[in-house]
Amino acid sequence: MIERRSLLLAAATLALAAAWAPRPTAAAETIRIGELTSYNRFPAFTEPYRKGWQLGIEEINDAGGVLGKQLEVISRDDGGTTGDAVRVAEELVVREKVAFIFGTFLSNIGLAVADFANQRKVLFIAAEPLTDALTMAKGNPYTYRLRPNTYMQTGMLVDEAKDLGKKRWAIIAPNYEYGQSAAANFKRLAAEKIPGAEIVIEQYPALGKIDAGATVAAIEQANPDAIFSALFGGDLAKFVREGNTRGLFEGRTVLSLLTGEPEWLDPLKDEAPVGWIVTGYPWEQIDTPEHNAFRKAYEAAYDDYPRLGSLLGYTLAYTIKAMLEKAGSTDTEAMLAAMEGLVMETSPVGSFSIRDIDNQATMGTWVGKLAVEGGRGKMVDWRYVDGEPYMFPEEEVRRVRPDLQN
Repeated sequence: MIERRSLLLAAATLALAAAWAPRPTAAAETIRIGELTSYNRFPAFTEPYRKGWQLGIEEINDAGGVLGKQLEVISRDDGGTTGDAVRVAEELVVREKVAFIFGTFLSNIGLAVADFANQRKVLFIAAEPLTDALTMAKGNPYTYRLRPNTYMQTGMLVDEAKDLGKKRWAIIAPNYEYGQSAAANFKRLAAEKIPGAEIVIEQYPALGKIDAGATVAAIEQANPDAIFSALFGGDLAKFVREGNTRGLFEGRTVLSLLTGEPEWLDPLKDEAPVGWIVTGYPWEQIDTPEHNAFRKAYEAAYDDYPRLGSLLGYTLAYTIKAMLEKAGSTDTEAMLAAMEGLVMETSPVGSFSIRDIDNQATMGTWVGKLAVEGGRGKMVDWRYVDGEPYMFPEEEVRRVRPDLQN
């Protein structure tokens, strides 16, 4: 019985992996690329992300591919742990013989895969991990990132609050790499930009295990003027609902990373916290030719609207295309050279480039306030904020990156 169960599980795993790859083509005609992320653990973000990169890859292949070859993505679940992720990355590079890897969701997993890439000398393009360490203190020549990191996004939010006169601040963030990075950046930037700012309470619930009642009660007891939140997913939903019930947010400014992203905002429905200042993605309101084309193609392919993950995956696919065309081959050194200073003139998020010194993209994000309309939360009074002015100063990058210490 155990043997039969194992065989069935193995067959299901192989079938799932095959379903994630584009239409099969002969190996000699393809450029094999490895992808891994936490599909099972965080489907709200990773499923739209997968649809996004699949759509981009299919469009690229239908238009003739890259360098005369089709792109073939070998996709795997990273298991949601650092150990599993490194094992999967090793399998992709050694057994599947991919030219490079991309993906990951959690910041701690992104760091583990980045370290693997550095040791194995293979290109890694990080999709979602937001910790600063990925391109700063633990950065390496083989790791690049598209999304604006926690320092950049927190800086955008702090600029929205610096003139509001709020001095007593509470911090709430998940107790792992991303949350710790976001909290540290808020402390730094608040001290620099918000006159008289002081942190009166800090709450760090374990990821996915928030005790919302106790957390809200503790913040109420501290009586802050304002709150900085880096929560997402189920933790965010529980915190918002408990805070709404107890009136925690009334009369208080709240800055919140990621809360305007549909993945985390839509499940709140009419409980979305009105007036919060957030980073996010107002997909239904962006009116540019590039975004309109992406949205139309995505809705036609999936009969669904795009999320932030969808946009990220799609943009990543075309970044890969641009990199390979610039490199002219899948030689690792050529691809690394192509990533340095790579410029994306047009994309659904506008133009951006990869900064040479830290391998961080200048991609920005949308900042605005939350409102409830038609029984659901939405971003209002939003604007797209370019990432470049919010990047770490170059002298700080040189001081902290290990590969720049010579």
